[in-house]
Amino acid sequence: MTYGCQIVTAPLKTVDNSGDIGVIMGDIGRRAKAAARVMALAPEEQKDAALAAMAAAIRNAAGEILDANTDDVAEAKTGGATAAFVDRLQLDERRVAAMADGVGVVRALPDPVGTVIDSWTRPNGLRIERVRVPLGVIGVIYESRPNVTADAGALALKAGNAVILRGGSESFRSARAIHRALSAGLAAAGLPHDAIALVPTRDRAAVGEMLRGLDGAIDVLVPRGGKGLVARVQAEAHVPVFAHLDGNCHIYVDGAAELAMAKTILLNAKLRRTGVCGAAETLLVDRACAATHLAPLVVMLLDAGCEVRGDPETRKIDPRVKPASESDWSTEYLDAIIAAKVVDGVDGAIAHIEGHGSHHTDAIVTQNRAAADKFLTNVDSAIVLHNASTQFADGGEFGFGAEIGIATGRLHARGPVGVEQLTTFKYRIHGSGQIRP
Repeated sequence: MTYGCQIVTAPLKTVDNSGDIGVIMGDIGRRAKAAARVMALAPEEQKDAALAAMAAAIRNAAGEILDANTDDVAEAKTGGATAAFVDRLQLDERRVAAMADGVGVVRALPDPVGTVIDSWTRPNGLRIERVRVPLGVIGVIYESRPNVTADAGALALKAGNAVILRGGSESFRSARAIHRALSAGLAAAGLPHDAIALVPTRDRAAVGEMLRGLDGAIDVLVPRGGKGLVARVQAEAHVPVFAHLDGNCHIYVDGAAELAMAKTILLNAKLRRTGVCGAAETLLVDRACAATHLAPLVVMLLDAGCEVRGDPETRKIDPRVKPASESDWSTEYLDAIIAAKVVDGVDGAIAHIEGHGSHHTDAIVTQNRAAADKFLTNVDSAIVLHNASTQFADGGEFGFGAEIGIATGRLHARGPVGVEQLTTFKYRIHGSGQIRP
């Protein structure tokens, strides 16, 4: 099939702490803006062809990607990176395959662009349609996770956007290797290379340029990283931001919870991967079942190597439990540490989460449907779960293929930000000569 779009320009050369960053970033912004106009009009089959080629290119380049990642991991370890940080950074054959699979899932999703969300006819005969359109240029600033390169690139493309990726210095080599595979997919489908741009420098001044919006080129920013990065982006950005500051996620074990289920869910939610934003950071146990459930849950965590910081009731369970400070109830550890507390039923759990939570992801374990419904209705978080692990807070697990991030704000996008959330809408109005009296 022949496509009407041409490759716009050759890729930018890698720059490392040299040159005029403002000039470099301004050029990237202008090129991305031009590419966004092409992407907004690209037909679904052309975008899907690019995504198929990207997935294949990632698989074919697995060795190159892993070699680059090995160098990144070695540098991070030399610099004293924590085990949780290394886990976020490190790739293996399974994770590279999962990246490629995620691109394939995004390809199989319905194209949101042009979808008529709603339509109605006014008494004067005007027919009004609300139609999905791309956001434009998305800027993604991320730290250690190299897979964000593929996830963000694929999602932005499917939704008809251009994207500017600024990966962390820790994952610089890995991101470049993945980006080369994405570029090959764009070229194979005749789409502009600048539709997925990777900032070619580790210089942190590039982040400041993106926060200022690149002279109007960037339409929305998505930060993916630690609290310091997200806080800076939210404070300094001159454009809208999709983000969450903390992932202080809770597991509440209700009085009507099955102990075996609660143990399985808690162990997975806390220790499957401690460095992800959906990892549980606080355990709340209903006083009604504390006598039977608290000790097995706490001892299980301790025996699995998890540090437990508890309230006075929890500390009585085992001498290994450390005292919890007030700050522990609001802390996102991203490590094998959890705070534990006994609360007075579902109302106590809701009150604790409202006072200390981050509106990210919270779960209730119970066989009492009324308690579950009350929790799901009253907990004001982007994601609430009943009898399931908080680690399902992931766009891939939602069927989105991937996510560009998780947002806890209340405007436009909330929860995992996937293809649909990377569009906005406009109104199309069809008339037959009507004028306003």
